[in-house]
Amino acid sequence: MLVSILLFSACGVKKDKGVKEKPGEVSQKQEQQSDEKMLLQDKMFFLNSILTLNIIDEDADKDEIYKKVQERVQELEEKFTINADSSEVSEINQNAGIRPVKVSKDTYYVIKSSIKYSELSGGKFDITVGDLVKLWGIGTDKEKVPSDDEIKSALAKIDYRKIVLDDTAQTVFLQDEGMVIDLGAIAKGYVADEIIKILEENNIKSAIVNLGGNVYVHGSKNGKDFKVGIRDPFSQDANAYFGIYKTQDESIVTSGVYERYFIKNGVRYHHILSTSTGYPIDNELMSTTILTKNSMVADALSTTTFALGVDDGLKLIENTPGVEAIFVTKDKKVYITSGVNKKLELTNKEYEILQ
Repeated sequence: MLVSILLFSACGVKKDKGVKEKPGEVSQKQEQQSDEKMLLQDKMFFLNSILTLNIIDEDADKDEIYKKVQERVQELEEKFTINADSSEVSEINQNAGIRPVKVSKDTYYVIKSSIKYSELSGGKFDITVGDLVKLWGIGTDKEKVPSDDEIKSALAKIDYRKIVLDDTAQTVFLQDEGMVIDLGAIAKGYVADEIIKILEENNIKSAIVNLGGNVYVHGSKNGKDFKVGIRDPFSQDANAYFGIYKTQDESIVTSGVYERYFIKNGVRYHHILSTSTGYPIDNELMSTTILTKNSMVADALSTTTFALGVDDGLKLIENTPGVEAIFVTKDKKVYITSGVNKKLELTNKEYEILQ
């Protein structure tokens, strides 16, 4: 899930060539994919996104922690990716309509958790959307507007209710041939949570995890809140933000229409696809930001609420304990849940906060 949030912090990070950043800001602008699977120390790749880990504790053994994180992230990449035939998710897809596949606890847990959000959203969130995602190819060199027949065929393969789980055998089975699971809307959140576990096990008190825009601020910044600038979805400037959110120990995840898209015959097609129409979702929303301590929950709910729209999305979050939300509409209205009000400072006068 690609988002753009700015982090104001006291820590240093490696800057990317060609990206202008203000002092003290960390941009989440998508970086060019490299042929290398991993980078040294505080940066690495996961599911075609840059993962940046900034440990602020001065006395920490950063090299050792980076190594542990790198090993765990690579392990999860090898299980979750659909770009390698050897991954567990690929094996599930290859055996759709044929046989159940035994998987690791990680893969089983993420898939089982995804079904919960499919049920909450009435199927608007659905990890069996993989064939439709591949068909559009948004963000790749194969992006296109599919034909109606192609979309109809892909839609027929989307149905989370046809994911058969066996808790005892720990197997996953897709009932229909041609079904494709894609964990892109939930896996990054799970990985962020796993990184936080490693930080906690190593007594790290302050750190920032940024996984392709999925941000987790761990602890505090010298005893004070981190300041997270929420990206202006109307601006072409990746460093532009409309408000600052102050928080500690929390995940901040956004789904928006402004990062991954292409334009064909004057029409803009973004990457958040409808499981009912097969086309990019077209509603009043520009972005949805979910705020909670569990990053996998935030990851799944950011897509879910975008698909639901403002009214149903806000209703869902207000009835979900420990979760808050910030929604931005096409008329620059900012809708927030009850727990956000005192933590969000509007910095762009073109926007209006509603509650």
